[in-house]
Amino acid sequence: MFVTIRGGIAYADDLGGQVKPPATGYVVQDKKSRVVISSGGDGIPELISVSAARRPTAVDDIGTSMTIITEKQIQTQQRRSLTDILTRQPGLNVVQTGGPGGASSIFMRGNNANEVKVRLDGMDINDGSSASGAFDAGQFVTDGMGRIEILRGPQSGLYGADAMAGVIDITTAQGEGRFRPFVRVEGGGYGTFNQTFGARGSKGRFHYNVELSHYRMDGFNNIPAYIERYYGADRQQRHEGNRNDNRGANIRLGYDITHNFDLGLTARLIQNNNHSYSLYDLQSENAYGDRGVREQNSQNEAIVRGTAHLVSFHGMFDQVLGLGYMTNRNRWTEAGTSDGSPINPDPDYYRSSRLKVDWHGTFNLKKYGQFLIGAEHFHDTFNTSHTAASMWDSGYNTSASMDTTAGYGQYQGNWNHILYGAANIRYDANSRYGNHVTWRVAPAIHVPGTGTIIKASAGSGFHGPSLYQLFANQVGAGYSEKGNPNLKAEQLIGYDAGVEQKLLHDHLNFGATWYDNRVRNLIQSSVSVDSSYNYTYSYANVAKARMYGVEAFLNWKALNTLEFNLSYTWTHARDATDGAELQRRPQHKFNFNTTWTPIRDLTFSGNILYTSAWRDVPVIGGATCSVCARGHGYFTIDVAANYKVNRYVSVYARADNLLNRQFEDPIGYLQPGRAGYGGFMLNY
Repeated sequence: MFVTIRGGIAYADDLGGQVKPPATGYVVQDKKSRVVISSGGDGIPELISVSAARRPTAVDDIGTSMTIITEKQIQTQQRRSLTDILTRQPGLNVVQTGGPGGASSIFMRGNNANEVKVRLDGMDINDGSSASGAFDAGQFVTDGMGRIEILRGPQSGLYGADAMAGVIDITTAQGEGRFRPFVRVEGGGYGTFNQTFGARGSKGRFHYNVELSHYRMDGFNNIPAYIERYYGADRQQRHEGNRNDNRGANIRLGYDITHNFDLGLTARLIQNNNHSYSLYDLQSENAYGDRGVREQNSQNEAIVRGTAHLVSFHGMFDQVLGLGYMTNRNRWTEAGTSDGSPINPDPDYYRSSRLKVDWHGTFNLKKYGQFLIGAEHFHDTFNTSHTAASMWDSGYNTSASMDTTAGYGQYQGNWNHILYGAANIRYDANSRYGNHVTWRVAPAIHVPGTGTIIKASAGSGFHGPSLYQLFANQVGAGYSEKGNPNLKAEQLIGYDAGVEQKLLHDHLNFGATWYDNRVRNLIQSSVSVDSSYNYTYSYANVAKARMYGVEAFLNWKALNTLEFNLSYTWTHARDATDGAELQRRPQHKFNFNTTWTPIRDLTFSGNILYTSAWRDVPVIGGATCSVCARGHGYFTIDVAANYKVNRYVSVYARADNLLNRQFEDPIGYLQPGRAGYGGFMLNY
């Protein structure tokens, strides 16, 4: 038997491949970082973060407010898309247009979606081909994901630009043990038919995890009935549905050259086609006389990263050298005719790439703590183009690039196992929007003999303008869109403080955190009109904002076979210049999850999600402001069951939105109602 870390939790694995929690008191060694960590006892397992401090650290020993999602939780709840799993996490609000596969935005602690940095296996994957530079989780499936760490609060002191609201760090599961192939097939509502197959394991010094997937959805109508009645939709328009076809490959390979030197390679490839029919397409057909309006977006994305990891001087110095590359190719077109002519005969193209070279090393100073230093360099490129189609359409072709070089350092230590903490500082030099220094401190105090932990953090963050916002250049009849090369980076100062309590031999854990963020130089759209009524759209640093609130949680392991998890988020997000509520930030969010294993190999999971009302863009009427409409709050109930028939066959089923609540999020985009899904998995 050996002990390892999977998904942030310590496990023991025997030669037969049976995975189970280790006995109390085991000492666990993370084989990737060679750092020794103790397990969490016989209560709720002690989670290990590798993102909060860029090295394995017990969650209790650092002041960062975070959530860790394990591969087991993803599989038990049967969450197949990244949006589904993130929607249910504290501090986050995920908005998705058009249902499964539609474009998504992730708001954290009331901040804008493009102020959240997302990483996959150490590679920064925010979408450089989009106008805002935000990460779009719409086409990311959870296959192969071993752990998702959500770090809330400004993290620019370690992670640089775009991490001013927080970081979502995704790690691919590492294969180990014997060769384990599998096939999973699933079908259900809205024409869903999904297939995933792959294998993971290890052979000698080589370990691997390869998974291929195909997800298909056909027939989901996202236009609410009141909008169809407003525009007088006919039978075909009322039944027009969206289609999404997603193909992906997820690969993680590793080779241990010696006991202290290993190489790694990860890759995620995504190819998808999304056909949608939205309220704006219905509007074009019924209000303006257009015909056959349909939208299609095709995406090809590749994320690849290689690493070399070396431990020197008997574990005193641990370093990683990485080289990553990401490319995104999007093709958008709109079919249909206007006055007998094609609406958009030539597609719009959005392309981006990112090359990253990084290195970081950790000095283990034993009882004096650990000191981390690192450096990174990014080269980002962007291109968007459209061929002129008529005298009213001049076409465009815009290309731009930028470079960022950064260095950072961090000290982490503890005093008498009572006061723990980390402090970091980082310097970023960007070729387009200048230089920035950011910092963060995050202490944690363990009150001896009480099970009480007091946590706090403070830090600064920044978000740089995207290449599109800086250099966009599109000219049409009566309008133009031009970037603003003089844009400054958005800047944030954030604080939080909270307390956590452990009772009943660590079987009960609860706590609450207060946070307060203040942002200046917010980048927003601007518009100007000349004497000939030609509209010019651009961007400007015109706003300030303040976001504050509370995040609370309770985790209770009532029995070895029964667990309850509850979280509540209160968010107050306002424009500091006029006091207006910020768009798509619900004030209240409640999530309750329970997992029950009544007999061996049978597991049930239930989830209740409540989200309160929010401000949004109106979709009917003449108002054009971003917060003039108010979305209705909603709640959903989901249930799932997994049964392992034998070592080769497992069957499962789930029902989403059990009460068939009809709700929009955002306004104008209906989300799926009640639907059932089921399938089986064959493994060896």
